[in-house]
Formats: sequence, structure tokens, C-alpha cells
Amino acid sequence: MGFEQRIAVVTGGGQGIGAATALDFLEQGARVAVLDLDCTPLFQQLAGNPDAAARCLCIAGDCTDATVVASFFDCVEKDMGAVDILFNNVGQSARERGSLFTESDEAVWRFVIEVSLLTAMRASRRIAPGMKARGFGRIVNMSTDAAFAGDVGLADYAAAKMGVVGFTRSLARELAPHGVTVNAVCPGAIRTRAHDRLHPEVLRKIVADTPAGFIGTPEDVAATVRFLASDEARFITGQTLLIDGGRWML
Repeated sequence: MGFEQRIAVVTGGGQGIGAATALDFLEQGARVAVLDLDCTPLFQQLAGNPDAAARCLCIAGDCTDATVVASFFDCVEKDMGAVDILFNNVGQSARERGSLFTESDEAVWRFVIEVSLLTAMRASRRIAPGMKARGFGRIVNMSTDAAFAGDVGLADYAAAKMGVVGFTRSLARELAPHGVTVNAVCPGAIRTRAHDRLHPEVLRKIVADTPAGFIGTPEDVAATVRFLASDEARFITGQTLLIDGGRWML
């Protein structure tokens, strides 16, 4: 999988799955641009690798702010060139503001939909026309297995992330004749900083509900994104790949 001539963008790439994917692309020789509120964790991981650091552009900014996103892509195209790979990774559930839907607040739904669906649409709208014109591109969108399992307390997140699946399929059909693939990845239980805040009993239940018997790592997702972004995946588009140890099977 040759990435030496590729330019990749990872939204929300400062930590967790995004950072693992950015580091994976850098290890493969790509140039990588990251937009995130906090890029510190990624900077720390790059500290001992000056070659990779020199190929990485990290910009701190809010992925839900259209003006910030436009400025970010302006910088990427000016400093690096046309984007070959877009990983729409940024997104989150309501977290501490989460609740049963019957007790929920519309302002929270709107935040979750903005950060988990509209960010992917906005970034894709900026990048897809250039990919189409050049006859090559890889877009990978972040969804979640919660969209399929319909976990209680995650109605807004499940709705947003199932929206990502529908968006992925429609855009894939539109861009397929132009050499651009669009796919979605749906992680399940992945060991990130968010998991560190979970009660041990909750973690035990997650493991018990996962046929593989363990929680995945950000690198498990990064490897999948790398494959979908590669030349070898040229005949795969419009697909939704669950990375969840078998919790939900399509």
C-alpha cells in the first residue's frame, strides 16, 4: 500500500482513533493534515519522530465551525496540495449530557448531529469536487455500531451516525464513476480516553457483549481506514464495515 505521494486529512485527529490513523498514514509515508480542538496528544506522540512531524500539519480548531473548516482546507491546499484521502473522523455522543430520549433536550440532539454528521458532509463537500475532477480520491466516514444496535440512551448519536451511513452510500454512487470511493467504518468498543471514565462494571458488560472477548484499540480502526484508503480497495465503495469484535453482524 503505497502512500508516499498521498495527502491525507484527518478531522478530530488530535487523539484517540484520529491520532492513531494520522500516525498510521505518516508511518506509510503520507503527508497528513489534522484539524482538532486539541492537537497536544498527537504532538506528544510525534516528538520522537522528526521525519513524521515534518510531514504533519496540525491545526487547532473547531470542526463544527464552517469558517474554521474552510480556513483549514485553504491552508492544507496551499501548504501541501490537493487532498487525496479524507477521513471524517470527528464526532461524539452527548456523553455527560446523554439521557433517555424521553428525557432529552433538543439542544443536545442538535450538537450531536452537528459534530457527528454535518462535519462529515461539510468536509466532503469541500474536498469531493477536486477528487472528482482529478479522477481519484478516498473518503472514509466515521459511524458506529451503536447506529445498528440502537443502544438505549444514544438515540441522537445513533440517528446521526446512521445518517452517516446513508450519506456514505449516496455519495459513493455519485462519485464511483469518477474514481472516488466512499466508505464508512463503524467501531464498537475501542479503548480510548473516554473508556477510562467508564465504571469497571460497564467495561465488563461491554467485554461480555463482544464475541471476540476483548476491547479493540484505535490501531485496529486505523488499519481498516488505511486499507479503505489504499489503491488495493479501489473496487470497494458504499460499504459499511463494523469493527466491533462481532457485537453486530451485517
